[in-house]
Amino acid sequence: MPDARIFCLAPRSGIMFGMTITLTSEQQAWLRVHVERGEFASIDDAARQLIDERIAERMAEEGDDLAWAKPYVDAALADVANGRVLTREDHEARMDALLASMKV
Repeated sequence: MPDARIFCLAPRSGIMFGMTITLTSEQQAWLRVHVERGEFASIDDAARQLIDERIAERMAEEGDDLAWAKPYVDAALADVANGRVLTREDHEARMDALLASMKV
């Protein structure tokens, strides 16, 4: 089956523009299944929604300065400075013992 081509119209600054997107057969099949389940009204709607969602995710990632992580990094650095660390070997030994205790 040849690749599907989707022609999308999307408003941008009050102007409509079109774009052709070529889908692989795997993408077509996935979209078709989800449209048939009623998750999307059409393949065009599915493509638009999925692209919108991914763009929103990327925008959130790009805008995240990771300030929320600073307290965790500072705490970890303090632990290292105070000698509260495990060697890889010690960690693996603890994990092996934990997993062994879970076995029936």
